[in-house]
Amino acid sequence: MSIAITEKIGIRVCTVQDLEVERGRAALLGDEQVALFLLADGSVHAVSNLDPYSGANVISRGIVGSRGDAPTIASPLHKQIFDLRTGACLETQGKPALALSVWRVCRYGDVIHLLPAASSMGSSAAA
Repeated sequence: MSIAITEKIGIRVCTVQDLEVERGRAALLGDEQVALFLLADGSVHAVSNLDPYSGANVISRGIVGSRGDAPTIASPLHKQIFDLRTGACLETQGKPALALSVWRVCRYGDVIHLLPAASSMGSSAAA
C-alpha cells in the first residue's frame, strides 16, 4: 500500500479497493504497523497491528467477528478478543486486560486516511 502524508487530513494509507471485506491488511506508518479492517457494513477500522499479549505484529491476520453491536478482532495467537472501535480487550483468556491503540479513520470517497491514534489504552507486551 502506498502512503502519503498530508497535514490536515491525516496520512493517506490506501483505497477501499485495497481492502477485502472481513480481512485485515497491515500498513507501516513510520515505525508503527497498523491493521486495517473493512467490515461488511462498509465501515473501516484501524488498530495497532501489535498484539499486546505476544508482542508480535499479527492483529491484521486475526479473525473478524462481533460481540453484540461491537465489531471485534481475535488475535490469531492467543485468541484474545478486541473491540475494533475502542481497542479494549473483551476476552483476556485469564490474563491482565491490555488494549490496542485505535487510529481515527477518515474516508474521502474511496481513499482511506488515518489520523494519529485516538486511544492508546494498551500497554506493550514485555519482551
